[in-house]
Amino acid sequence: MFNKLQEAVPSPVGPNETFLLRITMKYAKLLNLLMIVLALSFGVVGCKRKPVGVTPIAGMTGKIGGTNDTSGLITAPPLAPDQNTNVKPIDTTAGVIGQNVRFDPGSMNSNPTFFAANTVYFDFDRATIKPSETGKIEEVSKYLQANPTHAVQIEGHCDERGTEQYNLSLGERRALSVREYLVTAGIQPDRIFTISYGESRPADPGHNEAAWAKNRRGVFVLLTPK
Repeated sequence: MFNKLQEAVPSPVGPNETFLLRITMKYAKLLNLLMIVLALSFGVVGCKRKPVGVTPIAGMTGKIGGTNDTSGLITAPPLAPDQNTNVKPIDTTAGVIGQNVRFDPGSMNSNPTFFAANTVYFDFDRATIKPSETGKIEEVSKYLQANPTHAVQIEGHCDERGTEQYNLSLGERRALSVREYLVTAGIQPDRIFTISYGESRPADPGHNEAAWAKNRRGVFVLLTPK
């Protein structure tokens, strides 16, 4: 009976108006859904960031594993002679010489004993120049200033403690410390070369502190034109 009474009661909204109301509500829902989709799309696009450019760095730097301090420098692989910026022909007229001198260890005479008394010694696991060693470097600097066609190669050496790779890095840092001292003293950088032998060339083959102290060193090798 309730259903019949309900059917008997006329709807306050006509059939056309009911249809229009349903259509309006349907499109309103679709419009709301479209607005949500557009908002999400703008949000995703707005979150994207332009990639930041990365500037390439010449050479390589990093840490070396070992039992000692690992704040060392890893040098890049050596360049070919025609690519190495240190290999640079210059014109000099010192004395009676008037020729192009190419500062390149591979094309110069080497004398490993000329500066034997000027070997620089280092403390354990250190690449800092000690005050007691600066006079030796200054003597080398004076010689190079008086002989502009000569150059020098600095060998970095270590004792046997630590890994082989770490000691190669430590030897290079020691050689670079000596080189920096010479450059500060006024020697042209392209006349100074460095190489590290790590622990492979000990001055004393012993296995005690007396031997190790002799092996922690920087050695000067004189380079003269052929």
